[in-house]
Amino acid sequence: MTDTGFPRLTAGVPGCGGAFKLTPEDFEVEELPAYLPSGEGTHLYLWVEKRGRDTREVVRALATALGVREDDIGSAGMKDRQAVTRQWLSVPANAEGRVPEFALDGVRVLEVKRHGNKLRTGHLRGNRFRLRLRGVQDLGAARESFSRLSAQGVPNYFGEQRFGRAGDNADLGRMLLLGQRLPKRPDRFQRKLYLSAFQSRLFNQALAARLTAGTFATALPGDVLRKEETGGLFVCEAPDVDGPRVAAFEVSPAGPMFGPKMTASKGEVAEAEARLLVEAGVTLSDFQRGGDETEGTRRPYRVRLGAPDLTVDGEDALLTFELPRGAYATEVLHELLKDG
Repeated sequence: MTDTGFPRLTAGVPGCGGAFKLTPEDFEVEELPAYLPSGEGTHLYLWVEKRGRDTREVVRALATALGVREDDIGSAGMKDRQAVTRQWLSVPANAEGRVPEFALDGVRVLEVKRHGNKLRTGHLRGNRFRLRLRGVQDLGAARESFSRLSAQGVPNYFGEQRFGRAGDNADLGRMLLLGQRLPKRPDRFQRKLYLSAFQSRLFNQALAARLTAGTFATALPGDVLRKEETGGLFVCEAPDVDGPRVAAFEVSPAGPMFGPKMTASKGEVAEAEARLLVEAGVTLSDFQRGGDETEGTRRPYRVRLGAPDLTVDGEDALLTFELPRGAYATEVLHELLKDG
């Protein structure tokens, strides 16, 4: 099942029509950091703006210009190429004198400040997006879908970019878990990418089933629920108590990112998740082969759309909103545009 073939929360609303990403400026992303650099320490944080460049390209160019290893450069997350993005990168502070020598088309260093630790994956609260849909044909439908997402949350699918340009990252991850030989030996980054893509595909299938069943935002007996404020997990034992908390967005059902350390569900929910593994031809113990990359966790089936706003500019719709880390803005667009 491709990303555009997934069931949608707003399936009852027509697609609004329109074109997206005709220019990088149609997709602006600004990182919402978990913390700001303190001004002191052995690492140097660079607030970087990129146009038409992905994060890995910038990291490679920085490593060359500063004379450091790519592994010495930290980032909180990966950002798209076909976009204008702003994010923090960290480099060793002893390279500070060479930062002015760094030059790459489409990239600007906007701010430089020291901090005590290297930036690590996940060190961000989320991202702020500003998207332009050009030539929207049904603004009423766009508003209705956007309003429903604002009220009910966005289905937290992994976007198609998670699965690679050829769409085969998940298949390669499955091969790794089964101990099979890949066509080309992956480096450490690729290995992590492939394994997480396979976990992500199973999660997407679980979420699609919940949307189809109408239980996307329902506390089922045996569900693992995630607290919105703290991220804490617990198993639903009393749906009559937890149901109102789900409705109030205090907690959300959380789907499987399979691995040996994943919090286990119970009852019929556990049986449904086990069927996903059977259908994929893997067992939970296979994930041990992935080591630290596939320890397992839980991911909420929905995320809150923060500070949502839709304005009209001629025939275009301008969308601004915030999403927590790990959520995909393209899923908001899929809800508005529908397939095609």
